[in-house]
Amino acid sequence: MTYHPKSDFLRVMQERGYLADCTDMQALDEALVKEVVPAYIGYDATAASLHVGHLLNIMMLRWLQKTGHKPITLMGGGTTKVGDPSFRSEERPLLTPEKIDENIAGMKQVFARYLSYGEGASDALMLNNAEWLDSLNYLDFLRDIGRHFSVNRMLSFESVKSRLDREQSLSFLEFNYMILQAYDFLELNRRYGCRLQMGGSDQWGNIINGIDLTRRVLDREIFGLTSPLLTTSDGRKMGKSAGGAVWLNGAMLAPYDFWQFWRNTTDADVGRFLKLYTDLPVEECNRLGALQGAEINAAKILLANEVTTLLHGADAARAAEATARAVFEQGGIGGELEVVELAAATLGDGLSVSHFLVASGLVASGKEAKRLIAENGLRFNNDLVTDANATVTAATIKDELKVSIGKKKHKLVRLA
Repeated sequence: MTYHPKSDFLRVMQERGYLADCTDMQALDEALVKEVVPAYIGYDATAASLHVGHLLNIMMLRWLQKTGHKPITLMGGGTTKVGDPSFRSEERPLLTPEKIDENIAGMKQVFARYLSYGEGASDALMLNNAEWLDSLNYLDFLRDIGRHFSVNRMLSFESVKSRLDREQSLSFLEFNYMILQAYDFLELNRRYGCRLQMGGSDQWGNIINGIDLTRRVLDREIFGLTSPLLTTSDGRKMGKSAGGAVWLNGAMLAPYDFWQFWRNTTDADVGRFLKLYTDLPVEECNRLGALQGAEINAAKILLANEVTTLLHGADAARAAEATARAVFEQGGIGGELEVVELAAATLGDGLSVSHFLVASGLVASGKEAKRLIAENGLRFNNDLVTDANATVTAATIKDELKVSIGKKKHKLVRLA
C-alpha cells in the first residue's frame, strides 16, 4: 500500500516522480510536518560546471525550500580529492587543490538560480566539506570513526560489489570515499542540525552508511531519500546528447543549445520532464504531456522555455525561441546561434569540406563528415552540400557561414 504523506515536501516528491526510496517515510514525514528540516545533497567538483544530470536533484532542493525547509548544497572540496568509485569501472583522475577550487567556483554559479541563500530559517546554505575533512588527524579518525565500519558490509554494497565482481581494481583511496561521505552527514548533523541526505539511487549505500554512523556516534535519528536514475524513453542516460554533456554554465553551453536540448525531448518524455524540471502544476504537466501530433510540439517549446528561464532567465528563453523560429521556420540565421571561430591560418588558401568541418570542431572525423554529406545532412547557409572534396575558402565564409548538421544542429563559423 502506498504511503500518503502529510507534509507538502514528500507529497510533491511523490506526485512529481522524484521519489525512489526513503529510509523511514513515516518518521521523516512527521518531522517535516513538525519542524523546519535541513537537508543536503553533495556535489563533488569533478568538472567546471554541473550538467543536466544534476538538475533533478537541484530541483529537489528547490522544492524542499518552496515547502518551507532548509536546503544545504555541499561542495566536495575534500571528497573530490578521493573520488567516488560508485558504479565506475576505473579510478577517477586525481585533481589538484587549485583545480578543485576552480571547479567549485564554476559550479556555485548555478545554484543561486534555483535557491535563495541567506540567514533565515529556510534560506539555503552553501558549504564545503574541506572545512572538516582537510583538518582530520588520520589516527584519530581511524579510532573514532573507522571502528564503526564493517569491511564485510562495505564490500556488499552494489556500488563496490559490481566493480569487484568484474575483477576491476578498487584502490584503498577510493574505498575510503564512502567513509568520508558518511562522515559528512555526521558533521552536518552535528554542526547544522541536518536531518536528511538526498541523492540519486546510486548513492543509497553511501547514505545508509551516514545514517548508521550518526546513530552510532551521536545517537540521533536522521533520514535518507533517493531519486530514480533517469533514462529517456528511448533508453539513453538523461543529460547526454550527441555533443556530450549538457552543461548548466552558459560559458560551457550556450543558452540556445540548452533550450534546443529540451525542445528536442521525445514525445513520451514531455509530461514527465515538465513535472521534474519545471514549477508548473502537476495537472498542467499531465495535460500537456497527453497532447498528440503537432500540439505536443507546443508543449515541448513550453518545456524548453520554462527550464531555460529557471537557469538562464526569461530573456535568454525568449531569444532562444526566436532564434529557433528563424532557423527552422523562416530559414534565417537567428541571433543566438553559437559562434565557432576558425583561425584564418588554419583555413589557408582553402580546405576541403570534410577537413573544414573537422578543423572547426563540428564533426569528430573526416569519415563522419563524408557520411553526413552522403546522407544529405549538411547545409551551408541553408544550401545542401553534396561534395566532400569541394573547397571552403575565406570567400565561402565571408562575414559568417551558417553550418547546419542534420535538422537540429546549427552553428555560425567566423574567421578569427
